[in-house]
Amino acid sequence: MFFHVKKLQFGAEPSRPDPLLAKKMQELIGGPYGEMSVAMQYLFQGWNCRASKKYQDMIMDIGAEEMSHVEMLSVMVSKLLDGAPLNPDEANSVMPGVSPAQAAAMNPKHVIASGTGALPADSVGYPWNGNYIIASGNLLADFRANVAAESQGRLQAIRIYESTDDEGVKKLLEFMIARDTMHQNQWLAAIEELQKDGLEEVIAPSNFDQSRENQDVSYQYWNLSEGDDSRQGAWAQGTAPDGKGTFEYLENPQPLGEMAEPLPAGDERLHNTGAANVAQGVAGDD
Repeated sequence: MFFHVKKLQFGAEPSRPDPLLAKKMQELIGGPYGEMSVAMQYLFQGWNCRASKKYQDMIMDIGAEEMSHVEMLSVMVSKLLDGAPLNPDEANSVMPGVSPAQAAAMNPKHVIASGTGALPADSVGYPWNGNYIIASGNLLADFRANVAAESQGRLQAIRIYESTDDEGVKKLLEFMIARDTMHQNQWLAAIEELQKDGLEEVIAPSNFDQSRENQDVSYQYWNLSEGDDSRQGAWAQGTAPDGKGTFEYLENPQPLGEMAEPLPAGDERLHNTGAANVAQGVAGDD
């Protein structure tokens, strides 16, 4: 059950209307690393969680908070679009301080589809979709994905922060950037908690018998680019983070397989072009 509190988690007012900034802010709502993505990612991770209740409760808490961030950003986008011109020529008269160029750069869907409201889409109008989220049922894999999502989300919020002088928008972003700091730390702490609770492995999934993989290549670094600068990294020498192997640097790795044979044409009802019938056609022409 969800309960909507009719107050924003954090409120801020933009200094002035700005349809171009509203377009940029859409990335933080409906982009691959936007708030819609992390909200649904965490909620589905929580609903799918089979671990102890403390993990499920924590995941659901942060998922619910991310929905609050969708709300905050959507309200801000609507305010940035308040009184938006229906065409660039109206810019100065309808929205003082907004140039025709800024008005021309706005997302036309903000007028046509949402009536100057926020959209479930990114900054170029591409609609949000569920393929952005990761909810695998393996908490180690999921929590690592969450660290990456929060890292990208914080980076993008900071880039927009650096690109605007609107103090109201900056205040909102300052709050969100701070929460992304918390959430990155939270997921890193959750990974440590998993290990304290007995998940000793650092490679996900941890419950696969490693003897079943091709262990000859489990700790080999393949140098597949010109030069060997990569040799200097910790990934090329010494004990691997999982403590189970030692990194080996391959200077000039060679293919382990043979040249792939051409695929057969397959079922004749597919009418594919295969190596055999092409060869027959060439021979027939002779």
